Amino acid sequence: MGQVTVRVNGYQHTIGCKDGEEQHVTDLIAQIEEKVRLIRAMGGQFSESRMLLHVALLLADEGGDLRSELARARAGIVPPPAPAQPDPQLAERLARIAERIEGLAQTLDRG
Repeated sequence: MGQVTVRVNGYQHTIGCKDGEEQHVTDLIAQIEEKVRLIRAMGGQFSESRMLLHVALLLADEGGDLRSELARARAGIVPPPAPAQPDPQLAERLARIAERIEGLAQTLDRG
């Protein structure tokens, strides 16, 4: 039986898998870590369990969308045009801007 040691949200975990599936598990963990970074970039303090709940909700939502899209494709329904994709770094930029604004506000408060 294979094993992969991964890191999610700064915590190390050892995951068991079938021999030869180690890269697949690593790829799945990368998707989870991407969602963790997205949620962390939004700000706020989350416990580990709450963070993973939000990650699970994001992944379940994506899965639901894909299942709906697959059902429409199997039924021959043409999907509506996809909306413009949001900038994946937008949350990070907004967080940095918010930090700058907070720093300026603290400077003004001291002055």
